[in-house]
Amino acid sequence: GLVVEEYQRTRRMLLAVSGQSRLLEHNPPLARSIRLRNPYVDPLSMIQIELLRRKRGGEESEELNYVLAATISGISAGLRNTG
Repeated sequence: GLVVEEYQRTRRMLLAVSGQSRLLEHNPPLARSIRLRNPYVDPLSMIQIELLRRKRGGEESEELNYVLAATISGISAGLRNTG
């Protein structure tokens, strides 16, 4: 899809500009951190996508809002970012 194509194009450009053969080649600690946290953050992202789909479809409930807020907090903690 479009997102995958854009990711591949951006990745190629970053590698060309940085002169690296793989992303984060010159920053192994960050690469390792990302590899370790992705198994936890990725499922939360998928849950969040589904919850947002439901909200956009008109579904409203206290439980949905609570779980959506929990995914936001979990992803933020996993990415070590509050923004």
